[in-house]
Amino acid sequence: MESKVPSRAPAEKITSTLASYIAAANGTALPPAVVEKTKHHILDTLAACVSGAQLAAGVRAIAYVEAAGGPARATVIGAKLRASPIDAAFANGMMAHADETDDSHAPSLTHPGCAIVPAALAAAEHFGRDGTAFIRAVSAGYDVGCRVAAALGAGKLHEQHRSSHALGGVFGAAAAAGALAGFDAKRCAWLLSYAAQQAAGLTSWRRDRDHIEKAFVFAGMPARNGMATAIMVANGFTAVEDTLDGLPGLFAAYPAASAPGRAVEQLGERHDVMHATIKRWCVGSPIQAALDSTLALCTGAAWGPDDVDRIEVEIDSHGARVVDGRAMLDVSLQHQVALMLADRGLTFASSHDEHRLADPVVAGLREKVKLVPRDDMIDTDPPRQAKVTIWLRDGTRLFHHTRAVRGTPADPMTATEVTEKALGLLRPVIGEKAQQLVKAVFALEHVARVTEFGKLLQPDESLFV
Repeated sequence: MESKVPSRAPAEKITSTLASYIAAANGTALPPAVVEKTKHHILDTLAACVSGAQLAAGVRAIAYVEAAGGPARATVIGAKLRASPIDAAFANGMMAHADETDDSHAPSLTHPGCAIVPAALAAAEHFGRDGTAFIRAVSAGYDVGCRVAAALGAGKLHEQHRSSHALGGVFGAAAAAGALAGFDAKRCAWLLSYAAQQAAGLTSWRRDRDHIEKAFVFAGMPARNGMATAIMVANGFTAVEDTLDGLPGLFAAYPAASAPGRAVEQLGERHDVMHATIKRWCVGSPIQAALDSTLALCTGAAWGPDDVDRIEVEIDSHGARVVDGRAMLDVSLQHQVALMLADRGLTFASSHDEHRLADPVVAGLREKVKLVPRDDMIDTDPPRQAKVTIWLRDGTRLFHHTRAVRGTPADPMTATEVTEKALGLLRPVIGEKAQQLVKAVFALEHVARVTEFGKLLQPDESLFV
């Protein structure tokens, strides 16, 4: 059966079109709105890295880098440590997705920032680039990585047990690193070929209870592979120039779901960072709308936890499978909704506090939360909506339907909101440097060397854990 998805470009031009786009990225000015939104995602991802350095995946990544040794050329975020560019990209990627804090891109089913920003940071330091080049490379990474994942079938990939997050991540990371390396179009084609050879990742991450293998699949592996690809090409590695289109080739390997034209659709006109989401809450994406609705219902309400009889949460059935009663706190919808009702708000600390599992108020509310998977909510526009109904003991029925999730393209967070979230993640680790880092990100055009900027991402000795 022929795919209904339009393929608007001849397949044989996909590699060369993307390669030319990457090669031109450093010299192409971005619209002001794209620059601003890219800064938001850079700040959000760096804050996730700093916070994630204290979590299991980040701690293990730092231990790996210390054990691996090597030249101290690039920043390892949240640690008094430098490493090789490849190892730094790997470790920082692990930190960026050590938790459910980082951004996402619904159309491609990817978390682009956690792979792209760490690779771009390492590449900017390695190749001696400035803040403007860093911004442009990150934006190009979103454009390439998200498009390739969407063109490969995104959701269909998951039905084949392949991770769209890893596949999109490696192309986004490679594109960002290649743009910062200053490659011409021919070498960018080679870059894409090596990215394709390293495209991997299985959805078995769903069984990961510790968020360590998941961090590797979503971010550590693609960031590392993207950075390694750039260094290989920079040091004379040649490659096939049509790997995305040739037979055999990348898209030929995914014939059931592929729509190759999507990889170059509106390239240079539609900037995918503008269609990416910054999470308001540091929990799994399918929970975001439910928390927005729950907060709307309980803010300023005269009733309290003891007045609640039962709670019903309706979300799409795909998302429900990910967040239904999970042991991992920040991916358990029932626990996070209960916390929101108990506290009338949610912080990074509260959403990750294992002691709250035994809190009698939270435990009592958690038992009252019923998750209702809905097939008819899978393809909503905007996506990932939620309907929350709360019944009180006196018979009162309260209802709220979140259509546009806060932080999504349909309802984006303001610069102030992005900053407040970032500071909450940064201050416990880097202290007073947090405010300096925020200012530096919003003034990246004036950063002459990203290496100097990297120093703000490491803690003072007094804060180092």
